Amino acid sequence: MRYREVIWFAAAVLAGAIGASLLGPHPAEAVAKEMVALQQDVTLLLQGQHDMQSSIDQNQAVLKTLIEQSTDAVNKMDASMSGLQKSFLDVQANSGSRLDTMSTQVQGLSDNLEEIKARIGKLNQQLTDVQNSVQSLDAKLSPGAASPPPPSDLPEKSGPSSSASPEPPPASVPSADTLYANALRDITSGKYDLARQEFQNYLRYYRQTDLASNAQFYLGEISYAQKNFTEAVAQYDTVLKNYPDSFKLVTARYKKGMALLALGQKAAAVRELREVIRRYPGTDEAKRSRATLHQLGVAVSASSH
Repeated sequence: MRYREVIWFAAAVLAGAIGASLLGPHPAEAVAKEMVALQQDVTLLLQGQHDMQSSIDQNQAVLKTLIEQSTDAVNKMDASMSGLQKSFLDVQANSGSRLDTMSTQVQGLSDNLEEIKARIGKLNQQLTDVQNSVQSLDAKLSPGAASPPPPSDLPEKSGPSSSASPEPPPASVPSADTLYANALRDITSGKYDLARQEFQNYLRYYRQTDLASNAQFYLGEISYAQKNFTEAVAQYDTVLKNYPDSFKLVTARYKKGMALLALGQKAAAVRELREVIRRYPGTDEAKRSRATLHQLGVAVSASSH
């Protein structure tokens, strides 16, 4: 618009000059020179307008190209971000599975250690029994030994799983140590169905051993790994009710809380996790329970600190 105004202005000036030359007393030669100069100015203005229009068209083309390139770059970045997000989720899922497997393996190693401790305890007890037997024989063989007291009619003290005698294992069933080791190996390698059968057989034939509570706990772990959380809660509950002295007690309560949380039973899960913190402060399970409650936005009761 500005160039059009300039052109119109130049035309008006030219017309005025022509009119003045016609009306005024200037000679014809001076008028002709002015007209030529004005024509040149108009020509330069028109050329400048053309050049300006060409420059604007070129800039618009360059700008359009840049916009298209930017749009393509944004689309590529969006696709890359989507791919990265998917990769991150895949890695996170795989990491969770690996952590669960590692946790099971660590528990297996811990069980092996506890099994060794239990065997050492048994050997110590057997050694004590042998020493007592030797002392008893010495007492009987010594002169003037008193006759042994009559057997007591009091019933023997029974443990949590000795209310009924277990079935005697058939010949096809391995020994307690072998059966437990096989089951532990199978659960750590992910053969959950086979491990479940082996742990069930262990509880069927060897439920009065020191590792019976471990076998019961691992039945819960198998159900948890297979996302059968209702069954897992029942198996962990059996550990809590039937084996109050089990060294799996803390973990069983914590995993019961996590299974309840997976079932959507938040209130019950919070109660179990708070119990872990209250009963077993300072344990790893208490720390994990506190972290889980924090993620849920649930305050830990003052008595749990």
